Amino acid sequence: MDMSRPLIDSTLPLRAEGYAWLPNRMRESGTSVVRTRVMGRPALAVRGPEAVRFFYDEQHVRRHGAIPEPVRGTLFGHGAVHTLDGDAHRERKALFLPLLHVDRIAGLVEQVTAAWDDAVASWADSPRTVLFDAASQVLTRGVFRWAGIPLHEDEVERTAGDLVAMVDGFATLGPRHWRARRARGRLETRLSLLVEDVRSGTFEAPADSVLEQVCRHREATGGPLDPRAAAVELLNVVRPTVAVSWFVAFGAHALHRWPENRERLWADDAAFAAAFAHEVRRFYPFAPFLGGLAVKDLTWQGEHVPAGGMVMLDVYGHNHDEKLWGDPYAFRPQRFLERSVERDELIPQGGGDPRTGHRCPGEGATIGLLESLAVRLARLEYTVPEQDLSISLRRVPARPRSGFVISGPRVPGA
Repeated sequence: MDMSRPLIDSTLPLRAEGYAWLPNRMRESGTSVVRTRVMGRPALAVRGPEAVRFFYDEQHVRRHGAIPEPVRGTLFGHGAVHTLDGDAHRERKALFLPLLHVDRIAGLVEQVTAAWDDAVASWADSPRTVLFDAASQVLTRGVFRWAGIPLHEDEVERTAGDLVAMVDGFATLGPRHWRARRARGRLETRLSLLVEDVRSGTFEAPADSVLEQVCRHREATGGPLDPRAAAVELLNVVRPTVAVSWFVAFGAHALHRWPENRERLWADDAAFAAAFAHEVRRFYPFAPFLGGLAVKDLTWQGEHVPAGGMVMLDVYGHNHDEKLWGDPYAFRPQRFLERSVERDELIPQGGGDPRTGHRCPGEGATIGLLESLAVRLARLEYTVPEQDLSISLRRVPARPRSGFVISGPRVPGA
């Protein structure tokens, strides 16, 4: 690429094209790396397993200062683990890893599936159930119980709505963005007061619960998280869990379009349930890309970005790269049964090592929840009324436009 040619800022095309923006640029260039400019910064966009390792190398790319304030103010929270680097990041992440150990994930799945089973009966009494909304409330009930956070039944719908709003408004301006900010403000205030109550003895957190662990966590300085920071990190446990609502709606969409997958899920084939969960996460759009800042002048595959420039990992394009997946726009869970997929080949929630890097430590929880809920969806009998099931790649985060409406759900034999 001609280094002397000024780069045109791509912020407006990014907003217009959504998930397709980086894949389109790479298709036009015929390469898996492109130089551009975003929000006034020179940017280098990369794709592929080697690029994932390049992106997550802290000698190349840092997160501090890279996440725009609108994203911190809605999705992650100010001072969240996602915004830290180096020792500070590792110290804070040490809080999350035990909370999301495989044994604890099993407890989360148990709580959420129990909430799902309880909710199905109430859905049957309604002429129409928007699965996305219903799933968000099920997940909210389950994760709050699991985390030890008190939640009255009359608070579930509003709390679930706020958690969904925080995810739904991070990548846009306008009404969705301001709903997300207001939602975060309400939840941070509520949880910071709860943290203060736990520390003062006014409220007793369940022993060894997420709530108790966050309240007594000590930073590298030896001091506890201040109540607001503790609230932010509590939300960074419960918010991603409720975001599984997107994958539940996508899973229902997949079962509707490709019903041949229902029989193997119904049979409780554990290997196929895992493959189905992975394929939903690969195939459907969730995170379009991830960004960081170049620690120093960098070159990748002959393309340069200066220190302080942006480095972008094309997540959606990576998960739909023909070189990796062969037939990327076919929904085919069997691909995950045919070969072992390496860590940095499937990156719907980021890449790298979740123990030391910025890959989401809750990815295992997402997979476990989606496996179990996909089996329950496959075993649920319902009709799908006329509705708009389109999924716009211009909307970030994308979801079925109708939220996936079902009618008359019932569990056979129940």
